[in-house]
Amino acid sequence: MQRRMNPRDAKRMMQRMGMNMQGVEDVEEVLIRTPTKEIVIEAPEVAIVNMQGQKIFQIAGGSVSERVPQHQTAKTVVSEEDAQLVAGQTGKSIEEARRALEESEGDLARAILLLQS
Repeated sequence: MQRRMNPRDAKRMMQRMGMNMQGVEDVEEVLIRTPTKEIVIEAPEVAIVNMQGQKIFQIAGGSVSERVPQHQTAKTVVSEEDAQLVAGQTGKSIEEARRALEESEGDLARAILLLQS
């Protein structure tokens, strides 16, 4: 028969081993994101265990669900040549041309039309 350790003894033992544990209050959600899915844990209990400089996050309870990742759209990279061309065609500044190109996802004709309207 194994005897149960009281919390004070457990805490002392953890401190001797160089471990420290503290709870995180009012956690609403934990999100684990992979390239193919997102795992959402709602209303979990979260504790941070600090063991010899390493942080270990312990997540317990809560309702678990999975969903398809919500990918953010990548920002369009605008070349200096394209920005100068659009600025020259519209009479606008290089910065305005760059913003229009980003908004039109690099489409020169759409950026020109956007600035002319």
